[in-house]
Amino acid sequence: MSRITPLRSESLTGATHAKKRRTLLKAGGTLLLSVMAPHTAQAAKILAVRVWPAEDYTRVTLENDSELKTNHFTVKNPERLVVDIEGLELNPTLKELVAKIQSNDPYIRQVRVGQNKPNVVRLVFDLKEEVNPQVFTLQPIGNYKHRLVFDLYPAQPADPLAALIEKGEWQKEAMPQQVAPTTPNLNNSTGKPELRGDKPTEKPEKPEKTDTQLAEKGDKYREKSVSRLITIAIDPGHGGEDPGALGRNGSREKDVVLAIAKRLKAKIEQLPNMRVMLTRDGDYFVPLNVRVEKARAVQADLFMSVHADAFVNSSARGSSVFALSEKGASSTAARWLADKENAADLIGGVNIKTHDKQLASVLLDLSTTAQINDSLKLGKVVLNEISGINKLHKGAVEQAGFAVLKAPDIPSILIETAFISNPEEEARLTDSDYQDQMADAIVKGVKKYFSKNPPLAKSRMA
Repeated sequence: MSRITPLRSESLTGATHAKKRRTLLKAGGTLLLSVMAPHTAQAAKILAVRVWPAEDYTRVTLENDSELKTNHFTVKNPERLVVDIEGLELNPTLKELVAKIQSNDPYIRQVRVGQNKPNVVRLVFDLKEEVNPQVFTLQPIGNYKHRLVFDLYPAQPADPLAALIEKGEWQKEAMPQQVAPTTPNLNNSTGKPELRGDKPTEKPEKPEKTDTQLAEKGDKYREKSVSRLITIAIDPGHGGEDPGALGRNGSREKDVVLAIAKRLKAKIEQLPNMRVMLTRDGDYFVPLNVRVEKARAVQADLFMSVHADAFVNSSARGSSVFALSEKGASSTAARWLADKENAADLIGGVNIKTHDKQLASVLLDLSTTAQINDSLKLGKVVLNEISGINKLHKGAVEQAGFAVLKAPDIPSILIETAFISNPEEEARLTDSDYQDQMADAIVKGVKKYFSKNPPLAKSRMA
């Protein structure tokens, strides 16, 4: 027995060691497999869905915690856009997209959302008309995580000038020299109506001659005999995905400046022979270069971008006016503000595949000293009128490289109506009376500018 015990003990010990070796080998093999085998990708999570319908285009944004890959295609009869999103599982937030499509959306009739196959979600947009879809992703910036964006543009976009004419009522009274031959003319010396058709041999007035007379005789004559409509482009800053600056009480710059811009538009259009084009008339984002392109498309005589900025110090207050600079900013604050405003495209979200990166530099190269000089003249009279209703942050027009002011042939200014980061000024900015006073002041500045700087003749009458 004394010999058996040690053998048994040895046998048990060997078995124990063998078991331990097998356990270690199994653990090592598992570890090796875990290192060599690819991990199963964790499904992305949709954090928010947003829809921005507008006549220009409708944008749908899916905000998520990681970058998403997509495939998309269109289907005819009826018009549909189909999007497959990889690495995604259907969740309640994504399902909210269905209810966010409004009945008055210009381009989307409805959207259907479903799990097409494991880790692939399919979106089907039932469309009201043919669209040119742009699908792209945006990297995290500011308060946003990753974003997947669908921009649905009409396949045949409207001509901005034609749209401006269609919406306006002023054309019924404007430009009497271009009306039909049998239209009564009340501008004769007797004050009695006469039919232009009664004098077939009479030569029509030449717009060039009238423009020369305007330059010579000034504002009084301009009101009596205008060769064409004066077009003013008003640009409410930010919009859509880009809220702009935020006030302490929750006010958003994009909302405040749109309200002021609409008041400004209404007041200007009450003046004889003036019309206004808003670069945006609702809550949607317009890239900076598109704002400039819109102004040029309608042959604008002036461009005014309206803002209500914020500063790190809530005590900062006052109104400011800025013009373009070819030689650098007039102050550190002006440079800081221009850099901040020029970053709007990053926050608002621009498809870099279609964005013309060279446009800004080309426009700046084409900008003339005359354009900047005219912008400074306009800025000076507007700033002077604004000083009557609010303290000025700076007593003179400042200059910096604002991308939105780079139209080479249009006098352009950027107006900071007040600091929305200042609680007192935030309250004023959201007050309808102050908005009205600000609009009145800007209109007075515009009238004074044109009284001394009549608009030049355009290549076509519109």
